[in-house]
Amino acid sequence: MSKTDTDTSRDREELGAAGSQLSTAPQEETSGPPALGVIGWVRWFWRQLTSMRVALLLLLLLSLGAIPGSLIPQTGADATKVEDFRAAHRTLAPVYDKLGLFHVYSSVWFSAIYILLFVSLIGCIVPRTWQFVGQLRGRPPAAPKRLTRLPAYTTWRTGADPEQVREAALALLKKRRFRAHVAGDAVAAEKGYLRELGNLVFHIALIVLLVAFASGQLYKSDGNVLMVEGDGFANTLPMYDDFKSGSLFETDDLVPFSFDLKDFRGTYEASGPNKGTPRTYEARIRYSVGAYGKEKSTTVKVNEPLEIDNSKVYLVSHGYAPVVTVRDGKGTVVYHAPVPLLPLDGNVSSQGVVKVMDGYRDAKGKKEQLGFQAFFVPTFDARSGTMLSQFPALLNPLLAVNAYHGDLGVNSGIPQSVYQMDKKHMTAFKDAKGQLLKKLLKPGDTLTLPNGAGSVTFEKDIKEWAGFEVVQEPGGGWALGGALAAIFGLAGSLFIQRRRVWVRAVTGPDGVTVVEMAGLGRSESAKVPEELGDLAGILYDQAPGAPDPDDASESPVVPAEGAEK
Repeated sequence: MSKTDTDTSRDREELGAAGSQLSTAPQEETSGPPALGVIGWVRWFWRQLTSMRVALLLLLLLSLGAIPGSLIPQTGADATKVEDFRAAHRTLAPVYDKLGLFHVYSSVWFSAIYILLFVSLIGCIVPRTWQFVGQLRGRPPAAPKRLTRLPAYTTWRTGADPEQVREAALALLKKRRFRAHVAGDAVAAEKGYLRELGNLVFHIALIVLLVAFASGQLYKSDGNVLMVEGDGFANTLPMYDDFKSGSLFETDDLVPFSFDLKDFRGTYEASGPNKGTPRTYEARIRYSVGAYGKEKSTTVKVNEPLEIDNSKVYLVSHGYAPVVTVRDGKGTVVYHAPVPLLPLDGNVSSQGVVKVMDGYRDAKGKKEQLGFQAFFVPTFDARSGTMLSQFPALLNPLLAVNAYHGDLGVNSGIPQSVYQMDKKHMTAFKDAKGQLLKKLLKPGDTLTLPNGAGSVTFEKDIKEWAGFEVVQEPGGGWALGGALAAIFGLAGSLFIQRRRVWVRAVTGPDGVTVVEMAGLGRSESAKVPEELGDLAGILYDQAPGAPDPDDASESPVVPAEGAEK
């Protein structure tokens, strides 16, 4: 054994409880696995699982595991994108299926990492919490025999009595918010407990975040609904166009509320390089909470959702819904409604279909179904040479339609999109030249179908629609609180230093009081010697130095770093 190792061992023995660990962190064991049978292996595994390095490793693995969940389409978020990915990657998709990469957050491997991290944090926090509580209930340890072994140390001789020095030191340390008491011939003090508290708060906050994340995934709901001006919505499952939820979510968990879309307004930049860029999107609604709640008016804007209990109603999309009227050959109205069309570009060029499924009879009285392909531009400009909108506002609206008749296939039992038309059993109407019947309609114009089949009219009343996303995440508040607590706890554990100070005052061989002061921090830092020097200077003023027996001169107080040799 080297001389350095011998000195270190001697230092630890001499410091005793005074040099005990200044934190509640468990000691890391570097020994190999035990040879104590099943119980020994279980204990060893538990120590490894609750060690800091394993917790950090699991946290890193959890972060890495979330990467494919962000880059690869997820079944729970968008099943359509997952199917598109499968069709485009025939070789890669089966591998992703086996690895669970299409449902990362509910996969076995991600859940295993998640649960192990949860257990690791709890197994680390519980004993540390009890140890910290014990430290708070106890007192700072008594001074070691040789204060000169401590990294920050100073001493001087004074004419004051030892008792007076200890009383002055006790009062000074308590004034500086140290926990202090007299232990034998010295005053023992300790400060910086908030460091350990911050450390514990940080770890507890991680557990809160894990619980909040789990509850948010298990009990969440996310639905989308498209509403035309004048439509109403009640927060029930059949009212949604698209709905996704966690595995433990039940329909009874939906917050009871309803609202009506009264009006939608969008404004756009009229000129300059940002021409056509939206300035404001606002949806004016009236809502009520519960079955008999009082109606209230509000405006939902982008990034300014309506909050009702645990639900948030976001405004996520916008488009136009031209009002279309379809009449049969006798002039009877068989269809009159706004038709939501899906935007194709930033200037809201839109397309969709009009389906007349019931009530229509042809000129011979035969029941049929009609279908119209519709293409709408809010601002048409013939000079552009294209059938694309030149501006997103309704400046010169135009509706292009193609007409079909036959069987739409809606009664086949196979679900189909309301924005697409199955033309397998449909026949296109022809014009006088035998070409596909089509026409560009301005508001108020009518397309007359051939052979007395009826007509379709593009009404002057053009409505707008708004898409809303209703999100319910019960763990959102807890997640935010946990994140803030983790930040403050981490800041406390990084910037607050826990340290101990001892002041010993004893009568020397020549009858003069010898004062010794020493400090010890959790880690080497210039703050401990500086603070000790400041305390020593104040205490020196209250117990000034006495003449040295050799030269009868006073020795100034000079805090020294390192032990005296």
